[in-house]
Amino acid sequence: MAVPKSKTSKARKRSRAANWKISSPAIVECPHCHEPKLAHRVCKKCGYYDGKQVLVLEKNKGQEKQNAAK
Repeated sequence: MAVPKSKTSKARKRSRAANWKISSPAIVECPHCHEPKLAHRVCKKCGYYDGKQVLVLEKNKGQEKQNAAK
């Protein structure tokens, strides 16, 4: 089993711990509705991902029924 030869100093320990920082989420513009959204996730406003509609949202359901009737 590995055993340290000497004590780790406070500066060495704290400088190592200083690199545990949080990063901000990657927010991008939705190419379909131009609303801000998280990268690599479905847009909550329009339901599109990668140019395809993945989710049918409540406000879009009525529009689809009208388009199907025409």
